[in-house]
Amino acid sequence: MSDALYAHLFDDAALFPPGNAPMGEAVPAHRAHLAGRRARYVGPFLVSDGRIAELRTFLSRESDGHGPMAVVVTVPGGPDAVGPAVAAVRADPALRLVAVEVAAEPGRAAAAAEQLDRHLPEGAEGYVELSRAGDAPADLAALSTTRHQAKYRTGGLVPEAHPGEAELARLLHAAVAAGVPFKCTAGLHRAVRHTTAEGFEQHGFLNVLLATHTLVSGAGPEEAAGVLADRDGPSVAARIGALTREDAVSVRRAFRSFGTCSVTEPLEDLVVLGALPAARTH
Repeated sequence: MSDALYAHLFDDAALFPPGNAPMGEAVPAHRAHLAGRRARYVGPFLVSDGRIAELRTFLSRESDGHGPMAVVVTVPGGPDAVGPAVAAVRADPALRLVAVEVAAEPGRAAAAAEQLDRHLPEGAEGYVELSRAGDAPADLAALSTTRHQAKYRTGGLVPEAHPGEAELARLLHAAVAAGVPFKCTAGLHRAVRHTTAEGFEQHGFLNVLLATHTLVSGAGPEEAAGVLADRDGPSVAARIGALTREDAVSVRRAFRSFGTCSVTEPLEDLVVLGALPAARTH
């Protein structure tokens, strides 16, 4: 069941806050993850459109032996910046574009989807990051008529960047009801709901997986909010362990992945909770 539930769940966002790894550390570390025993859990490498040139320069200085690097490009500037970002990646044979994530202002999800339709190559996925200030059901309704997916911001560098349980539950419920798959970014640093040393209330990625399970099983946002609020690690891990392979497949059909500035830490959280075996060293 773990392969179905965690396969390629952890997108490598090492370049992004709060990790902010330099390119010279992030790329070799990503290659090491893909060569390691837990490679099947690792997603693609995330890079913002403003750092594509830096990534290309770094890769051009590498010795031979690596195939094209699978990348997801984030486009915070909005729909008009999608075309140049896609062109910059496609111009370099050392890169393989697997997805583009574009931020959309409230009510602009359809415009973002149009730009993705116009510029994405065959086989690449599109995600539209929805604004928390907008009408999520309306934006999701617009996306539901396209081939593209939603992206939710679940954290940041200030307390107010972290949506509460009720707000996130409503967003997830709206996505499931609209039949729009989604991914998350920021704030899912640990497996289970917790308070950070800075006082941030952060969601656990296991809680989000379980909340998604309750929603695809027919529950409403109130029940999902209760799941998101659960801070009992052993209890959350036990509920995760009770999911069947069919449950896991239905959950991941809705909740595609999330960006994490550390691939190692969330995987080690799963080991501590008994949700994954410890990696063998020999």
